[in-house]
Amino acid sequence: MSRILLTILVVNFLLVAPLWWRFEDISAHLIAWEALIIVPLMMLLPSGKARRWVGVGFISWVILVIAINVGSTATHMAFARPLNVYLDVPLLGSIYYLLVGNVGQLMAVGAMLLGAGLLVVSAVGLVKLLLPPVSYSIKRLPGAFALLLLIMATGGAALELKGVRVVDSARLPMVEATRFQWQQVTDTHAARLAFTAQLKAEPLAMQPLPGLEGRNVLLTFIESYGVSALDDPRYSDVLLPTLADMERRLGEQGLHVVSGMLESPIRGGQSWLAHATALSGRWIDNQLWYRLMLDSRHSTLIDDFRATGQRTLGVMPAISMAWPEGVAYGFDDIAVANNIDYAGPALNWVAMPDQFTLDYTQKNLLGDSPVFAQLALISSHAPWTPILPVIEDWSLIGDGSIFAPWEDAGDPPEVLWRDIDRIRDHYALSVDYAVKVTGRWAERVVDDRTLLIVLGDHQPAPLITGDNASAAVPVHIISADASLLAPFKAHGFVPGTLPALEQDGSAPRMSQLRQWLQEDFGQPVINTAARSDIRTTLRTEP
Repeated sequence: MSRILLTILVVNFLLVAPLWWRFEDISAHLIAWEALIIVPLMMLLPSGKARRWVGVGFISWVILVIAINVGSTATHMAFARPLNVYLDVPLLGSIYYLLVGNVGQLMAVGAMLLGAGLLVVSAVGLVKLLLPPVSYSIKRLPGAFALLLLIMATGGAALELKGVRVVDSARLPMVEATRFQWQQVTDTHAARLAFTAQLKAEPLAMQPLPGLEGRNVLLTFIESYGVSALDDPRYSDVLLPTLADMERRLGEQGLHVVSGMLESPIRGGQSWLAHATALSGRWIDNQLWYRLMLDSRHSTLIDDFRATGQRTLGVMPAISMAWPEGVAYGFDDIAVANNIDYAGPALNWVAMPDQFTLDYTQKNLLGDSPVFAQLALISSHAPWTPILPVIEDWSLIGDGSIFAPWEDAGDPPEVLWRDIDRIRDHYALSVDYAVKVTGRWAERVVDDRTLLIVLGDHQPAPLITGDNASAAVPVHIISADASLLAPFKAHGFVPGTLPALEQDGSAPRMSQLRQWLQEDFGQPVINTAARSDIRTTLRTEP
């Protein structure tokens, strides 16, 4: 009987422990009905091949559920959503490279090997516990006890399936995880078919934007710049003074700025999905939709601006390997880490600081002809260390070797990430740096022939924002030509660098940005301050 109880305790612990991590509530997840069913059943089955196959099936199911529940906890912490095996398994490679950038290759490999090793050890242990050489007879006490447990647990599980909870702390983690993932698979597959059909049946056509003809349009994403940076006191005390100073400095340069909010399709990571959403005008909130959109050769802002006469440019300093997506998008020129002449140090995950990226873009990539550029700034990417100062004299930046003193500045990630409060402090400081250098850059590059669109790509992880934070990100539109900003005011943007924070947490979707540009700049801008409805004046059918 002691073997039965020990095996139940082990199986039960393996099933409920990941839920303690996920929900931070041990009392609600103390008992797994499946442990009270599987263990007695295996003890009562007669020895033989059939019993071994049943045991292998149960053990495989338990290990799979453990991996799913641990993975769901990780995706919730990183992306504020549950695991979807249909979509997330292909991201394992990206997770590995993210770990390498944050904590180093040794620790990244060690963490992944540790996780795999724990699953292997759990599987071996379950084999030894669930497949003993002999079975129990119900004519003896251990067998009778096992049969009683099996009957009671089967009844409790059946009632739980019908919505009747007879024990407050008992759950069905195996059934619930399997049912949820199966529903995810079927729903996602159906959505895939619907999305594919939509791409074919309702394409967003390429459209020239003569209202922006002859102008530089610079779509600049700031990593992890979400609304929490402005409405959470832990971060707004740092960011709001910077935005106020940025507004003042832009005004002194004769530049106008309006600000608003857009809802990002993702949180915590996968920035490329936000980029794809803004470029395509489609809501791209998962890797599958991203691949389908690219494979369909769906038109994007890149096509719109090429048809308008701009040279198209992608500046992606975090890309250090082949980037076929850039070719699929159709950029005329692509600048990635390997072909940007940076002589400074890598700063943990950050391949090069934002100030260098912006300076290099201005000096070497923009050129004299009108350009549409997408830039992805990365200094505010986790692990948010070290924090750099803004170099006021941009002529000193050069090839980036000036940043060498900060290579080992501050605590390394593995030290910083032991203290949640310090992590949050560093998040605020890194976003502040990114916003500050972008504002300084605007003073240098923006004129009446330039439209600079600065926006966050997504909110940071729930560790920073909390579980129920809005998915909105700030957007700042800057130009010396006030007429270029008037259409954005019609969409709810307000003058200055501080957007009107949505009281109900809602904001227009990021996918609407392309549609607005097509609507509002699909014919030449009329320079008059007397327009009462700029949207009506400028709108044409896409």
